[in-house]
Amino acid sequence: MNDFIYSYPVKVYFGEKAAAKALPAELAKAGKTVRVAYGGGSVKRSGVYDEICGYLKEAGKEVVDFSGIMPNPTYKKVQEGAALVKEKGVDFILAVGGGSVIDCCKIIAAQAVTEKDIWEMEFKDHVYPTEFLPMGAIVTASGTGAEMNNGAVITNEETKEKAGVLGAYANFAVLDPEYTMSLPDRQVISGAFDTLSHSMETYLGSPRDVTLSDEIAEAVMRNVIRNIRVLLKDMKDKKARTELMWASAMAENGILKIGKVTDFQAHQIEHQLGAYTDCNHGQGLAVIHPVLYLHMYKDGVEQFARMAEQVWGIPSDGKTPEELAEAGIRALTEFIQEIGLPSTFTEMGLTDKSVLKKVADTCNLTAGCCKKLTREEVLEILEECW
Repeated sequence: MNDFIYSYPVKVYFGEKAAAKALPAELAKAGKTVRVAYGGGSVKRSGVYDEICGYLKEAGKEVVDFSGIMPNPTYKKVQEGAALVKEKGVDFILAVGGGSVIDCCKIIAAQAVTEKDIWEMEFKDHVYPTEFLPMGAIVTASGTGAEMNNGAVITNEETKEKAGVLGAYANFAVLDPEYTMSLPDRQVISGAFDTLSHSMETYLGSPRDVTLSDEIAEAVMRNVIRNIRVLLKDMKDKKARTELMWASAMAENGILKIGKVTDFQAHQIEHQLGAYTDCNHGQGLAVIHPVLYLHMYKDGVEQFARMAEQVWGIPSDGKTPEELAEAGIRALTEFIQEIGLPSTFTEMGLTDKSVLKKVADTCNLTAGCCKKLTREEVLEILEECW
């Protein structure tokens, strides 16, 4: 295991009526004006918005709305949010939603307290913000684990880049599985697959020896697979929702990454695909993972073989490491089909194949990937996904 320093700033309120416990306690420390940020109308239709605003009013807070945060949040939306914070004198940001809403707010919290352009700071000057407007996160769609870290995936429409930007950590996060119950079934499954993806991409990083972090990741992956299957039988199963919500948090709170340089090559490819197509994140990952893994497993065969045995339950008897690794990738492919996620980009509804070369030419090639991919091979992978 590599050397590491571990510190965790996010206070988590987990379980039934967690918001009722969190908001009075946490907002007593905040200023008067609270900006409630959310996406579409689902938080209002579900009653979550009214419930949250009720707690805020009881605490004597003035509420400023910021709605319309899209599934792949744009840098333009970040700038709009930061301008509103300054105009209204907002003291605290409360993100109510899934990963997109929370990610957007992390960067707004940074942009709102500086005159410098955050994108230029991070990608041109390689300087990262250190001061932020305080924020909290109330999760209504789990899977991304966005509430557990300070990374955000933002699309810069002008430069055609969908990239990881560093912003604020939430002071606290509210994880109440009841808030996820009104989500469309497909969105729940897609989000849970994102959790599985985060765990796999951490597991397959370096070092390539088995560490405690890896063994915890195996448990998270098994948990996600098992509970997705439970939900396929009963989408209202509260216990499965609870398990998946905590699995999502575990995959992104840094525990699995302790002592690791992560892989995340599938995520980097999907991010750039999203920059050009605005596609669904979990679905894109489901298409990319098996194809990418067939290209890279021989360079990390022991890890792939162990994942096949420990996560997918494939017996190693009489199999070479290569055969075991291949069996694990087949199990992943079959699982994706079993849970109803797409296997090709065309199944996702993508129609413009010309974007694939642009994606290959611009996606980040990660240091943790066991195979050093070329742009040509990334394009080959994308074409096989079509």
